Amino acid sequence: MKKYSIFKHLLMVIITLVLYYFLLPAINPRSPGFYSFLLLLAIIYLALSIPEMIKQGINNLKMKEAIKKLPTPVRIVMIIGVVNILVMIIGSLSGAKIFNAAKYANLIEMKSGDFVEDVAEINMSQIPLVDRDTAATLGSRKLGEMSDLVSQFEVADDYTQINYQDKPVRVTPLVYGDFFKWLNNKSEGIPAYIKVDMATQETSLVRLSEGMKYSTSDLFFRNIHRYLRFCYPTSIFEGLYFEVDEAGTPYWIAPTVKYQIGLWSGRDIGGAVLVNAVTGDHQYYPVEEVPSWVDRVYNSEMVIEQLDFNGRYSGGFLNATFGQKNVLQTTEGYNYLAIDDDVYLYTGITSVVSDESNIGFVLVNLRTKETRFYAIPGAEEFSAMSSAEGQVQHLSYVATFPILLNVADRPTYFVSLKDSAGLVKMYAFVDVQQYQIVGTGETVAYARADYLNKLGISENVMVETGDFFNKEGTISAVSSAVVGGNTRYYFMIAGDDSVYVADVSINDYLPFMAIGDEVSFTGNILDNVRLINAITIGKSLKTDPAIPQE
Repeated sequence: MKKYSIFKHLLMVIITLVLYYFLLPAINPRSPGFYSFLLLLAIIYLALSIPEMIKQGINNLKMKEAIKKLPTPVRIVMIIGVVNILVMIIGSLSGAKIFNAAKYANLIEMKSGDFVEDVAEINMSQIPLVDRDTAATLGSRKLGEMSDLVSQFEVADDYTQINYQDKPVRVTPLVYGDFFKWLNNKSEGIPAYIKVDMATQETSLVRLSEGMKYSTSDLFFRNIHRYLRFCYPTSIFEGLYFEVDEAGTPYWIAPTVKYQIGLWSGRDIGGAVLVNAVTGDHQYYPVEEVPSWVDRVYNSEMVIEQLDFNGRYSGGFLNATFGQKNVLQTTEGYNYLAIDDDVYLYTGITSVVSDESNIGFVLVNLRTKETRFYAIPGAEEFSAMSSAEGQVQHLSYVATFPILLNVADRPTYFVSLKDSAGLVKMYAFVDVQQYQIVGTGETVAYARADYLNKLGISENVMVETGDFFNKEGTISAVSSAVVGGNTRYYFMIAGDDSVYVADVSINDYLPFMAIGDEVSFTGNILDNVRLINAITIGKSLKTDPAIPQE
């Protein structure tokens, strides 16, 4: 049996190394995965010891006698297993919400904000029109155009939303198609990543001068998860995000967990490891020192969980369980909003009874976790989506989850309306406080103009986007057509070959416009279409103060 004992211990060493290589647990007493790993090893060791115990007849002895006759290493392992189980029980109890309700409520701090001041009205050309599903479609289509890459690589499904050079974009790396394609290309690395402009839908395949050597699809020690674990064996990681810096260099962002409650409860972020995907250079930053170009440090699901804890336990555990006075929760979905150089998570706050209205909403900076609450009651997001769909119910379009915008100093939901094929056909602006007010159109400009008109805001509110023009002249040709359920008027003016387009919502007198009428108007050029946002018929621009001057 001595030979078997030596064999058993050598085998146990091999099993431990193999399991560590694949499972990659953090060697950290505050990680529940660490104790699970030790317990698994203990069970395997005891299983390998069964032949020895049977040989010695221990299995036929009574419990007390059997324990006394156990080899010392086996007894030590059994003690380790029992201690592990006790620690796991105590660790779970130490973070029980019944004892720590106030701590859970304080995991995130909300400050009151001024929506108009904090969320500036953005240029319409910067409104994110592309959701994640559309970005994935565009990315796959772009790779399909690259004959030299499509046979060897696929597109990862990351599509991280970031701010890149003051533009909202989604980025995702390419991945190796399979093991043999990795063998063929591993020396050069992954040559490119996909970048999708969320406002213009422009999709680029960004080729790198040197390929990425560290990724989720790499094998062995170049796999980014394994690389991080061997570089930081004690760190507890929370998610992994692909981003690029302002120079376009690809990085992996790996936030690290710190537990605020008990042994391993109250998840929060203590910092992040930044890994250059090309060179493998890495550095850890405390959360307050993470570079400003990084947009994603806090996990969205973690933030939502902390917001729910805050809404549920601010009045104590008993109130959250029984009385439920002033108990709040986040709405079911969330989205992202780009402000300055950061990405903010947006979600509504509603009563725990889950009615169809919000008492307000929050914006959370995903780099710093700065959180602001806006006490603006209104419709919850799914009600707004239904309201937008109702405006075009005859077309059976489906609304995307809203983006929160400031439109004319009013909090406004912006949604895209997709057909059954998943293609965006129209856009809608829905007032947060009065969700029955919906503006729709085939372009963002038309949808916004329709929305402002229904709000009763002056039709001459400028749409500051694209190339602005200010014109006056005599109508030389005019025609109309119904597009997407809306009547549009197309006209030309004498001495100008351009065609101008105006929605009927812009001016009630458009149906009476005729050749020879004097008109003055302003607008913007969007996607080579000259869209009118204000028009006066039969008056001079110079004598009509309602029309803004250049």
